[in-house]
Amino acid sequence: MKWQGRRRSSNVEDRRGSTIKRGGGITMIILALVAMYFGIDPKMVMNVGSQMGLGGSKIEHVDYKPSAEEQERAQMVATILADTEDVWNKVFSEGGQQYKEPTLVMFKGAVQSACGMAQAAMGPFYCPGDQKVYIDLAFYDEMKSKLGAPGDFAQAYVVAHEVGHHVQHLLGLDKKVGNDRKGAESGSVRLELQADCFAGVWANRTEKHRAFLEKGDIEEALNAASQIGDDTLQRKSSGMVRPDSFTHGSSEQRVRWFKRGMAKGQLNECDTFSARSL
Repeated sequence: MKWQGRRRSSNVEDRRGSTIKRGGGITMIILALVAMYFGIDPKMVMNVGSQMGLGGSKIEHVDYKPSAEEQERAQMVATILADTEDVWNKVFSEGGQQYKEPTLVMFKGAVQSACGMAQAAMGPFYCPGDQKVYIDLAFYDEMKSKLGAPGDFAQAYVVAHEVGHHVQHLLGLDKKVGNDRKGAESGSVRLELQADCFAGVWANRTEKHRAFLEKGDIEEALNAASQIGDDTLQRKSSGMVRPDSFTHGSSEQRVRWFKRGMAKGQLNECDTFSARSL
């Protein structure tokens, strides 16, 4: 993927020099792991736990010096965020609306957001409460070593997916989920698949504008989408697949909706909430 030498977004908040000393942290992590077993989004548990005082924390600032590799990743993420800004500003303008750009927060280990305290183990996430995307860049090492999803375009897909959740929030689409938060046809799954489709829209429009893709890039993104499907993750963790506990969609679904957005490049092609078949 060709990304060097392009504009980097200024909407980046670097908290990698802030560490969080937590109280009751082990309790919250155990609760989150139990939640994952029963198919509940662990971020919800972390949020509730923080509100209950289980994760009392103290922020301390340290002299953090990232490695050259991590700093290059940070630059890449800032460039991809800038690309999403270009794409979604144009898409919203085409629809007679104004796009409000999100902030991307880089952190190490744990972070406090408007949605509560979150551990890096929970993975990248979007918080509608403060309209920020949060990512620990070490997640990219996990993608490569544990999820089998290497490559810079796979990493870019992750950012584009989380920004897709911001787009949903601005359009009020996240309100369609309600209490329907797990199951193969649930609102949660439809929300996640739509964010995958929006990531495809970003890839389509950025490629047309910048011709930034190289051989193998699309395969990287499709592999990443496949490796983080609910069925694949469940099979790896327990050897069993439980569609009734899906929250993000199967590998096949995630690949298909990303490909749809990539092929069409249009917002209205990503209406997972009206789709009879996911």
